[in-house]
Amino acid sequence: MSSKKTDTLLNWFITITVFFGFSLTVIFFALSSIKELSIQEKIQYRNQALTTTAIVFLASAAMFNTYYSAKRAQAMHKNAIAAEKNLEISVQNAKLNQDRLTSERFMGAIAQLGHDKIETRTGAIYALERVAQDFPKEHWTIMEILTAFVRENAPIQAVKGEQQKPEYSPDAYSGKRRGGSRPTQQLEQNLHEELPIIRTDIQAALTVIGRRNLLEDPKDQKLDLRHIDIRRADLLGVNLQQADLRGSDLSGADLRGADLSEADLNGAKLVRSILYETKFLKASLCGANLCWANLNRANLSGANLRSANLSGASLRVANLQGANLYKANLQQATLKVANLSGAKLFLANLQGAKLGKANLNLTGLIGANLSGANLNGANLSGANLNAAKLHQTEVYFANLSEASLTEADLHQANLIGANLHRATFYQANLTQANLMGANFLEADLRDVKLEGTILTGAKNLELHQIRKALGDRTTRLPDYIEPPTDWPQSG
Repeated sequence: MSSKKTDTLLNWFITITVFFGFSLTVIFFALSSIKELSIQEKIQYRNQALTTTAIVFLASAAMFNTYYSAKRAQAMHKNAIAAEKNLEISVQNAKLNQDRLTSERFMGAIAQLGHDKIETRTGAIYALERVAQDFPKEHWTIMEILTAFVRENAPIQAVKGEQQKPEYSPDAYSGKRRGGSRPTQQLEQNLHEELPIIRTDIQAALTVIGRRNLLEDPKDQKLDLRHIDIRRADLLGVNLQQADLRGSDLSGADLRGADLSEADLNGAKLVRSILYETKFLKASLCGANLCWANLNRANLSGANLRSANLSGASLRVANLQGANLYKANLQQATLKVANLSGAKLFLANLQGAKLGKANLNLTGLIGANLSGANLNGANLSGANLNAAKLHQTEVYFANLSEASLTEADLHQANLIGANLHRATFYQANLTQANLMGANFLEADLRDVKLEGTILTGAKNLELHQIRKALGDRTTRLPDYIEPPTDWPQSG
C-alpha cells in the first residue's frame, strides 16, 4: 500500500474517531439534561461523557504520535539511504579525481624525463617517486620507467677489439710470482685512471630505485639494470636485492651497507668499488671484476664467484662461507680473519694472498695456487689441498689437522709450529720446507719428498713415519730419530 493511501485512511480514521467521540459527548450531555434525573445522576453522566471523550482523544493522539514517529523513522531511513548513495557517489568522484590527478602527475613527470635541462629531468624523477609512494598500484611501473631511463641514458660504451674479450681469463694470471706479474702491474696502472662523474639525473634515478618500498615489488620481478655505466655512483645502503646487473660497470661506486642478495652481477665490473659490509648472499658474480675492491666485512655467503677477478681486493673479516670461487683470481688479495669455511677454491689463484687467521675449515683448495701466500695462524682443518701449490708459502702455527695435501707442492714452505695432526701428505713435495716444531701426530708421510727439509724440534714425529718418506742426508731430523739406512747419502 502506498504512503498516500495510508495517509488518506489515517485521516479518515482520525475524523471518524473525533466524530464518534464528539457524538458520545453530546449524547451523554443530552442525557444529563433530562429533568427526571437527579443532580447526582446528571453529574455522573457528564463525568462519563468527559472521561469517554478524553479516552477517545488520548487514543487518537497516541495513534497519531505512533504513526508520525513511524513516518519520521521511515524518512530518516530514506535520508540515510540517500546519504549513503551520495557518499558512494562522492567516493567514486574522489576516485575518478584521484585517477585523473595520478594520470596528470604521471604523464607530466614522464614528459619531463625527456627535457633538455638536467634540473627538470631530476625533478621529474623525484615527482615519479612521490607518485609511487602515494599510489602503490603505480609503484612497479614507475620502477620499470626509471630503470629504463638509466639503461637508455647510461649504456655501456662498446670498445673496439674488446667486444668479445672475456672479463677474466685464467691464463692471464697464471704467471709466476716473480717475473710474471705483468697483468697485476697493468691493473695497478689502470687504477690511476680518473673515472667519470655520474650524471645528476642518473644518480637521482638510482637513489629512488635503491630506496623504494621493497614490499611493493611484485613477486618474480627483477630490476633490469643490465649493461649500464654507473661508475662512481653513490649507492650507499641501497636495496638492490635480486636486481639484474649483468655486464654493468660499477667501478668506483660506493655500495657500503648495500643489499645485493641474490642479485645477478655476472660479468659486472666493480673495480675499486667500496663494498664495506655489503650483502651478496647467494649473489651471482661469475666472471665479475672486483679488482682492488674494498670488501671488508662483506657477506658473500653462498655467492657464486666462479672465475671472478679479486686481485688485490681487501676481504678482511669477510664472510665467504660456502662460496664458489672456482678458478677465481685472488692474487695479492687480503683475506685476514675471513671466513672461507666450506668454500670451493678449486684451481683458484691465491698467489701472495694474505690469509692470516682465516677460517678455511673443510675448504676445497684442490689445485689452488697458494705460492707465496700468508696462512699464518689460519684454520685449515679438514681442508682439501690435494695438488695445491704452496711454494714459499707462510703457514706459521696454522691448523692443518686432518687436512689432505696429497701431491701438494710445499717446496720451501714455512710450516713452523703447524698442527699436522692426522694430515695426509701422500706424495707431497716438502723439499727445503721448514717444519720446525710442527705436530706430526698420526700424520701420513708416505712417499713425501723431504730433501733439505727442516724437522728439528718436530713433535710426535715417529721413525715409522720417516721410513715411509723420501729424504736424504740433507734432511734435518729431530735428535731422537736416525736417518733411515735406505736414504741416499748425498742430496
